[in-house]
Amino acid sequence: MSENQKKVWITGASSGIGKAVAEKFAKEGWRVAVSARRKEILDDMAKNHNIFSYPLDVVNEENCFKTFQKIISEFTEIDLCIFCSGTYDPKKEKEIDLKQNRFVMDVNYFGVLNCVKTVEKYFKDKKKGHISIVSSIAGYRGLPNSSGYGPSKAALNNFAESIFFDFKKFNVRISVISPGFIKTPLTDKNDFPMPFLRSTEFAAEKIYVGLTKSNSFEIHFPKQLTLILKFLRILPYKIYLFLIYKLYKR
Repeated sequence: MSENQKKVWITGASSGIGKAVAEKFAKEGWRVAVSARRKEILDDMAKNHNIFSYPLDVVNEENCFKTFQKIISEFTEIDLCIFCSGTYDPKKEKEIDLKQNRFVMDVNYFGVLNCVKTVEKYFKDKKKGHISIVSSIAGYRGLPNSSGYGPSKAALNNFAESIFFDFKKFNVRISVISPGFIKTPLTDKNDFPMPFLRSTEFAAEKIYVGLTKSNSFEIHFPKQLTLILKFLRILPYKIYLFLIYKLYKR
């Protein structure tokens, strides 16, 4: 291992965007710690000499701390964290399913909070580093049939904005990643058209460039979709809800 080799910890790394991002960073020469619940997939990924397996359920706060301590003991340091854990079940989003919504919030929101809290002291003491949170365009504004997933991502956006100011005082960068429709095992469950659908490799490239070549707070893609949604985001409620309802009724 080179002393100058950059090091990243990625959660939610066993599938979808997280897996593609881990493989991209490894390809670019980074030393990559990958975490997720599915140990067998992580161990298979670790056949790549730059990827190292650290199984974890992010809902468990104590295990988040223990896992990060193990990573630090073996990696010596971490330059970047990408918190990508997430869950989604469109069949349970069409009605208010309290059990499912609590589970989605536990994974998508509180799972990320557990991880951020775990690394907070490390980065503040170090006075440098970068924490990136994978959110979604679904968090921009309320959308039909998204009673759990959308609110969990909206909460992440607000959380990232809130902690930005505190971490900035310690020279620690906070960023948020807002993908559009990316072909993953989660989006494969959708039963509606997904405009501008892109591959996980496309997402990984955009994320890698955004995290390493720019200093933006938000990395969003594909622009053909995200710019439209950003415009809708600034509309008054009366106009926004009218337009979305018209599209929803089609």
